[in-house]
Amino acid sequence: MNTGSLDGLLVVAIDQAVAAPYCTSRLADAGARVIKVERPGGDFARHYDSVAGGLSAYFVWLNRGKESIVLDLKQPDDAALLRRMIARADVFVQNLIPGAAARAGFGADDLRAQNPRLVTCDISGYGEDGPYAEMKAYDLLIQAETGLASITGRPEGPGRVGVSVVDIAAGMYATMGVLEALHERARTGSGKSIKVSLFDALADWMTVPLLFQEHTGTPPPRIGVAHPSVQPYGLYDCADGQVVISAQNEREWARFCAQVLGDAALAADPRFATNADRARNRAELDAAIHAVFRKLPRAAAIELLRKADIAYGALNTVADLSRHPQLRRMAQPTERGTLSLVASPIRTSDEPPAFKPIPGLDEHGAALRREFA
Repeated sequence: MNTGSLDGLLVVAIDQAVAAPYCTSRLADAGARVIKVERPGGDFARHYDSVAGGLSAYFVWLNRGKESIVLDLKQPDDAALLRRMIARADVFVQNLIPGAAARAGFGADDLRAQNPRLVTCDISGYGEDGPYAEMKAYDLLIQAETGLASITGRPEGPGRVGVSVVDIAAGMYATMGVLEALHERARTGSGKSIKVSLFDALADWMTVPLLFQEHTGTPPPRIGVAHPSVQPYGLYDCADGQVVISAQNEREWARFCAQVLGDAALAADPRFATNADRARNRAELDAAIHAVFRKLPRAAAIELLRKADIAYGALNTVADLSRHPQLRRMAQPTERGTLSLVASPIRTSDEPPAFKPIPGLDEHGAALRREFA
């Protein structure tokens, strides 16, 4: 049985909402024992919705395989219990509001002074210094602050990316940082402090738009289901539907013109000779493509694209994803029955581990109080 590469590691987390639970859930997937410390009333993500068989979709997605204990850190006995847990832990993760962990006596420096092998990971909105350090931050706010919303959507207005990309990005970087620190600890014997902010995570993802802005004086255009720099790369109408296509280099562009559009000379047209030319003359190129595609049934267009070895896809709905032949699933046990979740994207040569249950609020509280008494 595959127990996971992190089997034997203890992670203690005061994690809530999305970013920190994303990190700790993936550590749990890899075999770590994760103790989730919840405030009285529980992680507020438990109550975001009730669409997953009566449970919150967010909570189900991000808290599998953890043990739950409710602690009120204003109570001396509960605070002392948490200190005993952390004293035996390998990793401590928290994403409370700025400064809250330190004020409660659980700042990274103090914890590592007591347990030098400990890896601490603090996840915040804007980091621990700078003019925004004390500001609360949530996914949509950071999408707006970093400029992501301004380049997302259609020309008539900005839009939010439809999933929590900011929280997911920060959670991924936190996971990477924790694993790097554990690898270093195996060599040096010492843990370290890691700090990840939502703003920094998305700012990194915004590097290409930022370079575009700073070197051209204008932002990438907001163009819906298309690409601001690569052309043709987007959604095109057929006679009875739509298709998404992408020609990524000049060889593909030449094949696309000759074998799909039936006009080999178009590849050498000065308006479209290079990708930069095609992006600059997007409207004219889109018109030329639509002039052909709108006469073709979607199936015929796809057959031409397939024969020419041009990448294509469908603009699917979420319902289409639910039925997608490539979608891999895993069974997720919960207190209200078994759910079908998306399988882990990480495939290994080992036997794939099963998803562990979602914890009920304080489900493991009594046992953990005895263990760490």
